[in-house]
Amino acid sequence: MLAALVLLTLAQRASPVSPWWLELTRYLPYPMLLAPVAAALLVSCRLGWRWVLASAATLALAATLTMGLVWNRAEPGASPFRVMTYNIKGAKAAQRAGGLAELAREIARHDPDIVLVQDAQGMSSSAPGPQTPEALLFAGRALHRVGQYLIASRFPLRDCAPGRLPVRGEDVGYLRCSVDVRGVELTLVTVHFESPRSGLNAARREGVDGIAEWRRNYEDRLDQARVLAGAFAAGPRPLVIGGDLNAPQPSPVVRTLLATGLRDAFASAGRGYGYSYGQALRLGLPFLRIDHILVSAGIGVAACEVGDGAPSEHRPVVADLWFRRPP
Repeated sequence: MLAALVLLTLAQRASPVSPWWLELTRYLPYPMLLAPVAAALLVSCRLGWRWVLASAATLALAATLTMGLVWNRAEPGASPFRVMTYNIKGAKAAQRAGGLAELAREIARHDPDIVLVQDAQGMSSSAPGPQTPEALLFAGRALHRVGQYLIASRFPLRDCAPGRLPVRGEDVGYLRCSVDVRGVELTLVTVHFESPRSGLNAARREGVDGIAEWRRNYEDRLDQARVLAGAFAAGPRPLVIGGDLNAPQPSPVVRTLLATGLRDAFASAGRGYGYSYGQALRLGLPFLRIDHILVSAGIGVAACEVGDGAPSEHRPVVADLWFRRPP
């Protein structure tokens, strides 16, 4: 088991390209490994010290590198501002008794200056006013909304516009805005890549017959990342991209964006696993870090954490950011 786990972990982290089968393994519920590995460690106590060491090494590897544990130092700087990315599943929250109020409390608890939202559609069709869901969730912030996307900010927003991510005839798009953060012009992007759900279900239920659907699903996400990277590579302003990328950080989907010079905020200053999704699935626990805040080189990360999983199927990701140097 140790040898297999080492090879899989090395392949997931070191492979410059990720074949479909390796990408599929990134979505396995690895926390479920801990129970059998811990049981093996107890059994090995009767088999001699070599077995104990092998079992202990397997448990340590599973709980750290395989499951994506990070333990980073903060990057403290002057005048931090707080950014949250949140897939709020707005339609489901609106249908659930008290669902919007739960979202409002979670956002208020973290008190972000800027909120980058996905899946905001379906909350309400009423005209703007003090009692709309948007006013409840994002009180005191300027708002711009297009489709499923919403950007809310305590700083002035301008030049907001949707962008296109056309892949195989579909366009999930994104929303960008410029914001003045204490005299510094910053570009904000909120985005939601294609869900892996259909591909994962096809691979799980149909076996070999479902592989083609999974490969198409994975390649679409990768194409979306390439288009987004091309749209914002080497931009003139500091950049923050927040969203549900539907891929863990080691995936080529995320690495395509990181290759442009962006950094993952949780990988830079987070501590723990940072899992943002999975609690609504059968396992009942988060086990995937697929929601990300990515920042350009001129932005420091003082802290990054994930929020509560009760208000939405996704936990929000919250980062305290600051400008390293004048742009």
